[in-house]
This record gives sequence, structure tokens and C-alpha cells, in this order.
Amino acid sequence: MKKTSWLSKLTSAMATGAAAFLLFSGLASAHVTVNPSVAQTSAWQTYSIKIPSEKELPTTKITLKIPEGVAFKQYQPLAGWKITTEKNDSNEVTSITWEIDGDNQGILAGQFQQFNFVAQNPEAETEVAWDAFQYYSDGSIVEWTGQPGDNNPHSITAISKDPATGDAATGGDHHSTGSNGHDSAGTAGNATNGTTADTTTDDKKANEDTTLGDALSDTVTGEPNNTDSDPGTLKLQQATLIVSILALIMSFLGIALATRRKKR
Repeated sequence: MKKTSWLSKLTSAMATGAAAFLLFSGLASAHVTVNPSVAQTSAWQTYSIKIPSEKELPTTKITLKIPEGVAFKQYQPLAGWKITTEKNDSNEVTSITWEIDGDNQGILAGQFQQFNFVAQNPEAETEVAWDAFQYYSDGSIVEWTGQPGDNNPHSITAISKDPATGDAATGGDHHSTGSNGHDSAGTAGNATNGTTADTTTDDKKANEDTTLGDALSDTVTGEPNNTDSDPGTLKLQQATLIVSILALIMSFLGIALATRRKKR
């Protein structure tokens, strides 16, 4: 009977530790992210920003800063959300904001929302950082502007001439691009199939040039990309695992001590 009790307590302690690990791992990965994490130079890329609500309050607005060197082109409309952009003196979009509209309650606790937009990537290989600002219904703001390893890191996209190689190195996902550098998943909307890309006799320029018509004629996949592989998340998950293991060991020692006292 004592053996059965011992086994039951040990199983319960292990289950508690595992549940705690899964809970904290889930919270650790719930960052505002922009995907893909690797993209082709000069390509017209469909990006997706994923916003989870980490508080017991709805998210009512999100503002995303467009990184320098990235040329914002268009967004995908979404029912229940008012979408606005800000521009600089050169008429370049510097930020885009999604805000609840009408009867929309926002992104509730335990939910996430994904927004899609198209931008043209820089010509040279680089890394671009996406600063985002998440607004909750109580007026509080979470600034996703930190470096990798911070509590609120911004999302980073590596712009590469060979995104397949970069993706294999980072383990992330990205939308595939065509032979002319176009993103294979552009935006839906008022597109016409008759619009085609401009062509030139220069093969290199033909491979790099893209047009708004090509991006418009593509179809949004609508599939969320849930890869969160920033170093900060990994470190927090590792720390959580260590805490869970220590808690399990302490539970085990407590059970052993209690059993010895009963035998005495």
C-alpha cells in the first residue's frame, strides 16, 4: 500500500512539473512577431505580423514601424479593423496601424490575430528590425522594441540573396520567391490578371524588377507562421525547464522525507 502511495505521489509531482513547463514555455513564445524571418533581396514580400494577447485584457490597437530600407506597398483589408498609415515628407510609409472598428472587441486573452501586408525588400543583404507597439483596452502599451534576449524583443528579418540557405541556417520559415524575385504569396484585393511585370534586356535588372501588378495578382495564403526562435525566447524556455526540474527534485525529496518520518 505504501509503494502504491509513493508511486502516486511521484507521478503527481512529475505531472505538475511538466504542466508548469508547458505553461511557461507557451508564455515565453507569445511574442509579437513578423514573418518570414528570412526573405529575398529586392523581392516584393508578403509579410505577416502575429499579435497574441498576453494580458487578461483585449488588444485594441497595434502599430508597426516600417524599417529603413523597406518600401511598404500595400496592406490586406480585414473586417472589424481600421487600418491607417503614416508617411514622411518623401511620401514613404513609415508606420502602419491596425485599430478595432465598429463592434470589434479586439484580440481577447488567449487569442491572436494576424495581419498581412506587402513590402519591397532592400537590394543589399542586411537585417531589418520590426518595432511594434501593442495597445490594450486599459490604455497600457507594450513596446516590442528590444534586442534579442530582452523581455520584449522586436522581430528581425534577414534579407538575403539566397534565402533558402539563410532559412536552413536559422531554422525559420519563409514564403518562396519566383525566378524574378517576386513573392509567391502577395495580397488579395482589387487585382487584375492583365497586369504584368515590366521587362528589360538586362537579365539582372529583369530578375530584380517587380511591379505592383504582380504583387496584387498573387493570393494571400492566410496561413499563420508561428516560428519564434529568437535567443531571448530560447533562454527563457531553458530557464523554465531548469526551474521545473528543480521543483520536481524538491517534490521528490519532500516525499522521501515524509515517508521516512512515517516509518519512524
